Amino acid sequence: MTGTLMDPDTPFLAVDPATVQANIRRLRQHLDGLGVTLRTHVKTAKSVAVAALHDEGRPHPITVSTLAEAEAFADAGYRDIVYAVGIDPHKLPRVAALRARGVDLVALLDSVEQAAALPAGLPALIEVDCDGHRGGVQHDDPALLQIARTLVDGGAELRGVLLHAGESYYAIGDDALRAAAENERLTAVRAAEALRAAGHDVPVVSVGSTPTAHFAADLTGVTEVRAGNFVFFDLVMAGIGVCSLDDLALTVITTVIGHRPDKGWILTDGGWMATSRDRGTSRQRVDQGYGLVTNLDGHPYADLLMTDASQEHGVLSVRPGSSATLPDLPVGTRVRILPNHACATAAQHDHYQVTDPESPDHAIRAVWPRVRGW
Repeated sequence: MTGTLMDPDTPFLAVDPATVQANIRRLRQHLDGLGVTLRTHVKTAKSVAVAALHDEGRPHPITVSTLAEAEAFADAGYRDIVYAVGIDPHKLPRVAALRARGVDLVALLDSVEQAAALPAGLPALIEVDCDGHRGGVQHDDPALLQIARTLVDGGAELRGVLLHAGESYYAIGDDALRAAAENERLTAVRAAEALRAAGHDVPVVSVGSTPTAHFAADLTGVTEVRAGNFVFFDLVMAGIGVCSLDDLALTVITTVIGHRPDKGWILTDGGWMATSRDRGTSRQRVDQGYGLVTNLDGHPYADLLMTDASQEHGVLSVRPGSSATLPDLPVGTRVRILPNHACATAAQHDHYQVTDPESPDHAIRAVWPRVRGW
């Protein structure tokens, strides 16, 4: 043991590993029932220790968002890695170094220019756009076949197609989430069929986002699903109906450092440097400010939000329009902030304080480092 949640200087990240494991089991069971592989996206936790909660610690297929993640996970024995950000040719030497170590690192691209830059033998997935959220080519765009031909003619390997239903993060309710999942699947299958009709092998049809992974009802034609946020979940995911507040495994521990009764404020030592500036719930039916506030046992204070933040100060106040009263939280009181966006919040910190779920006094059983940088 390394103390309790009352010991480290605040602000810091706390993780409940039992909740993480429950979140993993839930998604695995769902995808097992649909007959597809889960390729965990490690961009949320950026932690080998968190990834070890999958598959009893054995290395499994993963997705990364940075080469720093790929290198750290390669050091830990992971060999099946998709680098799911469009490849910058300047980074190809690092890609080659990983592959020389026996890592099956797969690149991602969506242009002829990127395809022409790939060296012979490097496998790549073509990114296909299913909802206009970000990068990718349309499944019926002639560029899809041009990219594939450029890869093959240059000696690189066309491994398949990859999609990310990014707009699913704004789909609220079961019907909208199921529709997003089916649109993602159908677009992926159409892209794969177009490539096969042109004579290409397409062994991988990769889709994924945390919302669509949980709400897919049919994954016919898909070979793998990528998701990352689900290990921790957050208020955005709760707001669109993917999880409940009880499923949130990541919180920021902060300390009350002052009061402004004239403004209805409680001040903490956790500003946006601790929680991020993410305001992802502002577009949802219920705006959670910078995060919901609970006590150390995880019980929410009635309508208490982190409503404002400067660099190192957090402002807690009652939700606008609520009849709740500001709780009496003396200086020195420690509280939890439930984050809007787990990925952005975790990125503000170097490590996790890992709590013992069986301990009534919030014992910390381990400190797990995070991967930083690009």
